[in-house]
Amino acid sequence: MAKAPDSKEAKAAAKAARKKASRERRSQLWQAFNMQRREDKWLLPLMIGSLLGVIALFTVLGIVFGLLLFLLPLGILLGILVAFIVFGRRVQSTVFARAEGQAGAAGWALDNMRGAWRVKQAVTGTAHLDAVHRVIGKPGVILVAEGAPSRVKSLLAQEKKKIARVVGDTPIYDVVVGNDEGQVPLKQLEKFLNKLPRNIDTKRMDALESRLSALGGRQAGPRVPKGPMPAGAKMRNVQRAARKRGA
Repeated sequence: MAKAPDSKEAKAAAKAARKKASRERRSQLWQAFNMQRREDKWLLPLMIGSLLGVIALFTVLGIVFGLLLFLLPLGILLGILVAFIVFGRRVQSTVFARAEGQAGAAGWALDNMRGAWRVKQAVTGTAHLDAVHRVIGKPGVILVAEGAPSRVKSLLAQEKKKIARVVGDTPIYDVVVGNDEGQVPLKQLEKFLNKLPRNIDTKRMDALESRLSALGGRQAGPRVPKGPMPAGAKMRNVQRAARKRGA
């Protein structure tokens, strides 16, 4: 009997925490919407157009099939969902446009991928903030490079040779992020990785992560920004800090 008050208090605390988290999510969503709306003149027209378009479609279908009372509410719900999808994609497009070309952008994109990816940022790199990131996933091991093509080519070759000694017959892929021929644009990086063939299972991924973590511990690469470098940051200062860390 003595546990009942505690149980009620715990339930009340959990309910209050859920409400607080919900309010915070709504506040963040509203802030993101306002920020995007100020920068993206097409956001509202596209959201409103998609909402009205879906509602109009379901209204016509409801009239044709005599199911207006059923299809109209469904169309409103689906229209709201489509409008939110448009909003999410516009925000994502803006974020990637801002990050593209900045040091650390590829590492940031890899860390924000959905799915069972094991990402290790900057396993090797240069003082110019060129970097190679290592990803373990169902395709095998993927080396993702960002920076000047003339420098990252040799970085990729060296890292590929090093890890080939410990991964056995596991496939190793290499990718250079950029907009030139043969490179993968930043905004398409996750899509590109998801299209690679599935060659290994989770158990094999765990074993590879353990082996490669030990390998990386012996020779870690220089630190690069954990995310796109701010536009106002001075490249010389960042490079100087990278050289000191690598020393």
